[in-house]
Amino acid sequence: MISDKPPLPQLFKGIALFTPGGDLIYCLDSSKQGRWHLHLCATLQEILDLPEPPHFLLPCYTATIDHWLDPRTQKIRTFAEAYPMVMRYQSVLNAIFDTGELVWQQAPWPDGLCDRMVLATYRSSFPQLWENHDLVIRVDLLKRKPLYSQPAVSAQQAQLKASGYVLRLFVKGHGPNTERILQNLHQLLEQHLAQPYTLKVVDVLTHPEQAETNQVSATPTLVKVWPHPIRRIIGDLDQVEKILQMLSMSE
Repeated sequence: MISDKPPLPQLFKGIALFTPGGDLIYCLDSSKQGRWHLHLCATLQEILDLPEPPHFLLPCYTATIDHWLDPRTQKIRTFAEAYPMVMRYQSVLNAIFDTGELVWQQAPWPDGLCDRMVLATYRSSFPQLWENHDLVIRVDLLKRKPLYSQPAVSAQQAQLKASGYVLRLFVKGHGPNTERILQNLHQLLEQHLAQPYTLKVVDVLTHPEQAETNQVSATPTLVKVWPHPIRRIIGDLDQVEKILQMLSMSE
């Protein structure tokens, strides 16, 4: 089964927007003409049922990438930068943009920009943004429509779960091995899953409480949270058939 997600173009610009809780929404454009910050904010408003688009996340929680052709050398080059608040998500960014082990540059952070105390004042009005809903969403720019989505409001959860997968990957740190696992797993899911899915990456060094809650004692561990029954694979995640067998199990 082949996913209906279009392959990444050779040349493109892309932007990723994170929430304080760790959800991710992103888009890319092969025509390299658009600036889509407002589209992503509007889509977050729809999915998380926010009172208004969360423009205050910009640019603090963003990362941008430009995959371009150098006219002098005729070689494809990549420029990628992320703001300090999302630098820890480099492995995830490399997985969604298929950029291997690329080291992202830190975007300049002028004095007074992205003050944590100022951002925290929005928490009472936008509590959904400080929660984690296991969202990894790619938005179609032309239609401004999510290709993968997990509605966060409780009334819609059952409808999503009936037709999608919720996966969690527990890793230790964000080194080359973690990036390799992410890339291989992302490729496998795109090639073999016809249904929507969300993949949450959890670093047990940063979030040991989540490892304890999910009964994870070793890394890497891939957990299928939905559909039931819950299943997990510990250690070798290069076994494609074993992963596909786990995904096919259902009550």
